[in-house]
Amino acid sequence: MNIRSLLSLLSGFAVFCAICGFTSCDDHIVPKPKGYLRIDLPERAYQPFDSAQHFRFDYSAFARVDRADQKAGHDDWYTIVYPQFKAEVYVSYKAVDKNLPVFLEDARTLALTHLPKASGIADSIVIVPENKVYGNFYFIQGKGVASPIQFYLTDSVHHFVRGALYFGFRPENDSIAPVIHFLKDDLRHLAGSLEWK
Repeated sequence: MNIRSLLSLLSGFAVFCAICGFTSCDDHIVPKPKGYLRIDLPERAYQPFDSAQHFRFDYSAFARVDRADQKAGHDDWYTIVYPQFKAEVYVSYKAVDKNLPVFLEDARTLALTHLPKASGIADSIVIVPENKVYGNFYFIQGKGVASPIQFYLTDSVHHFVRGALYFGFRPENDSIAPVIHFLKDDLRHLAGSLEWK
């Protein structure tokens, strides 16, 4: 190997080291990960709702109950509004007249319509024998699920109430998980306090 090729090799190596040194010292700009707003949950407090013709229940002191637009045969339809969470729970009442299996199947079918977007559906049975309240909650998990909580309550003879939670925006259930958990406990309290008239 002659001197000229050795110098050429060393100069090439020096250029390579210089390029590596300059490029390795650059600060790599990494975008800040997408964050979510902090959600402050209020202390739990409940108040009675006794304006319905067929039932009464306790609901959150941080919510209000609005009467839904009444259609023929659809009295006792209400919306429980949680303004700070942009959430609404639609509550509808139907009288049972040998049609309970139809109402139960409708409630199950409506919950299962979310199955294409759901990553899972868990159910929880409600039994409050002292108030003759029986039912089921459907907790629907998954990104972009429109209604993460649905439920029905009945005395199996005369009364049937169905409820569904919706948000006023497209929910990212992982980011609003604390709110869903908070509302889940509120709705369980509603079910435990429900009394028929």
